[in-house]
Amino acid sequence: MSFNKSQLEKLEKSGYRFVGNHGHAAVKTCHWTRQSLVDKGVCYKEKFYGIESHRCLQMSPAVPNCQQECEFCWRDLTYTQTQWEDEEYDDPKTIVDGAIEAQNNLLCGYFGNDKANPKKLEEMKSPTNAAISLAGEPTLYPKIDELIGEFNRRDFTTFVVSNGQCVDRLRNLENDPYQLYLSLDAPTSKIYEDLCRPRINDAWNNLNESLETLSSFSSRTCIRNTCVKGRNMVNPEMYAKLIDKANPDFVEVKAYMFVGSSRERLTLENMPRFNEVKEFAQKIAHECGREITNESEVSRVVLLE
Repeated sequence: MSFNKSQLEKLEKSGYRFVGNHGHAAVKTCHWTRQSLVDKGVCYKEKFYGIESHRCLQMSPAVPNCQQECEFCWRDLTYTQTQWEDEEYDDPKTIVDGAIEAQNNLLCGYFGNDKANPKKLEEMKSPTNAAISLAGEPTLYPKIDELIGEFNRRDFTTFVVSNGQCVDRLRNLENDPYQLYLSLDAPTSKIYEDLCRPRINDAWNNLNESLETLSSFSSRTCIRNTCVKGRNMVNPEMYAKLIDKANPDFVEVKAYMFVGSSRERLTLENMPRFNEVKEFAQKIAHECGREITNESEVSRVVLLE
């Protein structure tokens, strides 16, 4: 068991639903999934990539596991395990089955909501996208390759977000996700150490190795930069060099959001306004020969291609 009983209860109270028998995989419904069901807006992923928000399953196979303790992370970092410590763990099929069931249970109340879209309610029962990005580092789950494969076999698209620390596991994936994200949240090793606070050795080198590996993927690839005002919105030319190294299909420049446990580590002033994010994104785009092709003001995110 990755969490003790009180930790599980605290997380479930905040909206997590754990699946399987070993307490490492969980689902949490996204704000935009719920908004879409009542036709009050959609996630930027629907606007950018066509992913239907009401059919998106936000989950993680490794909630307690991460090699970093990023200041901007919404998780309670007292739970963090830097390595996979459990000898026994749930298999991919168990996780996928449980995740779909848990999401349906979390959203079943919308069938009694007069404002809910009936067509979306029916479609919601059969999600079509897995956002493997809820919490923790998904590539630390020993069967991440098979988990992606299980989703692929069920005709899901998969968005996998990684911190780039499990270089060999990324490099040796046999099942490509639909879109692979690497988080690039610092332009230099010093800012990376101060902001992302890695808990393993050679973390900056690992990230750079993963950036170099990204161009070898046949799947769509994306670099995501979380902008924290006063901390990492500097040196756009250095970000550009790292982006050029990875040569991703997309770059998302997105504001840090002042939510969850990050409020204990940062302040509201660290959350940049949309115009500040867009201005910084334009500087990065200029340095690496890209251009802004889409944006979502409500989510404070800009897309570069």
